[in-house]
Order: sequence, then C-alpha cells, then structure tokens
Amino acid sequence: MTEVNRKIHVIGINSYKFEDLSFRLQNLFLETENIAVPNSYFEEIKSWRENGLLKKKSFFSSKSNNELINWLRSQKNDVILISRGDPLWFGIGRILLESFSKDELSFYPSNTCIQLAFSKLKIPWQDNFNVSIHGRDTTKLVEALKSRPSSLSIITDSNNISLEIIKQNLSELNLIDFYDFWLCEEIGFDNENIRKLNLKESLPSDISSLNVVVLTKAKKNYSNDILPLFGISDHIFKTFDDRPNLLTKREVRIQILADLELPKNGVIWDIGAGCGSIGLEALKLRPNLDLFCIDKRIGSKALILENSKRLGVIPKFIFEEDIINILNRRDLSSFEKPNRLLIGGCNKKTKLQIIHKVTQDMNIGDIVVIPIVDIQTIRELKEELEDKNFKTNINLIQTYKSLSIAEGMRLEPNNPVFLVKGKKQI
Repeated sequence: MTEVNRKIHVIGINSYKFEDLSFRLQNLFLETENIAVPNSYFEEIKSWRENGLLKKKSFFSSKSNNELINWLRSQKNDVILISRGDPLWFGIGRILLESFSKDELSFYPSNTCIQLAFSKLKIPWQDNFNVSIHGRDTTKLVEALKSRPSSLSIITDSNNISLEIIKQNLSELNLIDFYDFWLCEEIGFDNENIRKLNLKESLPSDISSLNVVVLTKAKKNYSNDILPLFGISDHIFKTFDDRPNLLTKREVRIQILADLELPKNGVIWDIGAGCGSIGLEALKLRPNLDLFCIDKRIGSKALILENSKRLGVIPKFIFEEDIINILNRRDLSSFEKPNRLLIGGCNKKTKLQIIHKVTQDMNIGDIVVIPIVDIQTIRELKEELEDKNFKTNINLIQTYKSLSIAEGMRLEPNNPVFLVKGKKQI
C-alpha cells in the first residue's frame, strides 16, 4: 500500500473568530495553503487571511458534496477542511471516513452546538436524547418523542419547515404542553439568540437558518378543572421514566371504559394497573365506584397516587403486590368482590388463574375486560370465561395517527390490541 504523506486536517469551529482557535490550530491555519470552507460561512473564514498571513491562501467553497471529495483527492499537500462543532458528530466526518483512509485524516473537534446550547440553558445533558433531521426524514424524531425523554435536542434543517414539522409532531402526539420548546440560534456566534417559544402561537418570522431545538420536560401544575370529562390525553399521566409507554393509550382506553359499562355504584378491580390510567379515569367518570388498583411493579403505588391527584380522584385501595400472592395468601372474603374486573399486564397463566378464582363470585351482569396483544392467548381466555357462564365477544382495536413529514402527512399505526369482554349470564 502506498504510504500517505499528506494530511486532511478537519477543524471543527463554533466561532467565526480566528483568535478563538487554539494556538496550535492558528499555526496550522497559517502554515496551510489550501483550505476548504462550507459556502454558508465562506466569507467569514476567508477574512482570516487578514491576520498577517505570510503564506498565500487558496480557498475552496464547499457544498459538502462530491465536488469537495474530488477536490480533496486532487490535493498533493496538506489541506484544511473547516467544519462546524465536532465533524464526527452528525457532521462531514462520516463521509470523509468512507472516502479516505484513517491515516489521511486528522480531526480537531470543537464543542457541539448541542453541548453549547445546554451550557447556555444551564441544564445537565448526560441523559439527553439527540436526533438529527438535517437532511433526514423525521422517523427517528417521532420515535424519540413517543418515548418522552426528559430532554430532547434536535438538529434541524436549514429551512424553517423542519421547525413547523417539530411543532406539528408535538401537537399530533399531544405533547405541546409536555415540553418547553427552546429555539437556539447561532450558538457560539456573535448573533447568538436563545428563546423559549409558545407553540400555541405562530413561529417567529425572524428565525436564523443556523438553529437547533432543545425540548425540556415542562413543570406543570395539573388541575382537574381543565381535564375533559372523557378521553384524557396520555401526557397527563405520570409513568415510569424508563418505561414511558407503560400505560394504555387513549384510543384503547376509551374503548375499554366503554366496554366496562361503568355503573354508578359498585367495585372495580384494575389488575396490572401500571400507572392507573384506566381505573382512575373510570373513577373520574363514576366517582361513587370503589377502585382497587393492583400492580406488582415497585413504584407503581406512588405513580397511581400521583395520577389520582392529577385527576382529582381517590382509589379505595392500592396494592403494590403480585396478584398471585393476593389470591393465594390473602383472605379474599375481606375484599369487596368486583362488579367490574379489568385484567392487564400479566401473562396468560396468571390471567387464567384470576378468572378461575375471582369471577366465580361475580353477579349476573358483572363484566370482565381483558386487553391482549398476543393473539395466541385469546382462545383459552375466552373458553375459561365461558366456562364461568360469561357471554364473550372479541374486539380488535387498530388506530392510526396522522403525523406531519416534509412531504405532507403519513399515518402512523398504533399497536393493535384485542379486547376480550365477558358479561356474566347466570
């Protein structure tokens, strides 16, 4: 293999000022004749030659395309390529490594725009989730928003259409009130501007094309007065930080609550309650019900208590305990028998045990609802309910949400859920 003698020095900057470079990089710039600069800030870097340069400079205006690669290949001596931030972080570095050997390349990263943005906002960023939609579709952005991280940084495209798409995606996923929206423009440069936007208003018209967005979880005071009677948005419910999707989605929850045919008075058991979204919304609709929430996950009781405050309801009992332990070790005669039984969040064997032990004491007209994602378990659960004199039916819930993309709109499917319903006959 031919030994490579020349170097491509890839220098990341977050300032247009020559003096902000380290002395080492200043000297490298002074000593190097051929320099490639992105055309978006070509004139600013070209002005550095006014710093008493002794060596002639040849500047190449780069569009980060094949012309740049061909120009770099044509150079026989060392060259400099100016980049933004860290070239190996959503930058030109990946493309260079695909086109040149590692021996030819030297990287000199600067602070990334995201690192600078968090330093300006004075927010820790070790748990931050980062997404780039610069020249990319928004699939990963939507996935990230669905996971509801505590903070999310977004590298935007140079046109402000990407900001509109972020705004629309937040609205479509019912997250407008969940996050504070920080627009960070020209971070590290003279015209740096950071502002918190109200997404219920139109975006400003004076936005710089050099911008990034930081979303931070908003601190909200939840009031029962502003909640709808029915169909509460998912973001209202607090859930586990590491398992943000551990709740029944609004569209499925609405159907479950309808299938439960909630009476004015009675007892409802919510087994595998998670954050309590179904049982607590049932209690909001029917305040005279006695709600028993049961979930074995450590921390579930605190979640359910927090969500009960947000909804302005009070469950009668919350058991942070495995339902099997309750069925095997507790005297069930001390429990009020359920008129409505919701069974979720456990395996098929446990569901069958619950049906076997709990439903035999339920009265005519009492209802069991079981949400299922595994089609293989339906037949056995249906047969077990029918063996206990329940008339059954099965409903498949498949919903789609519209999500904005650069080309217009796409429909994003939610996971299908089967609802097995049983109503006691005799």
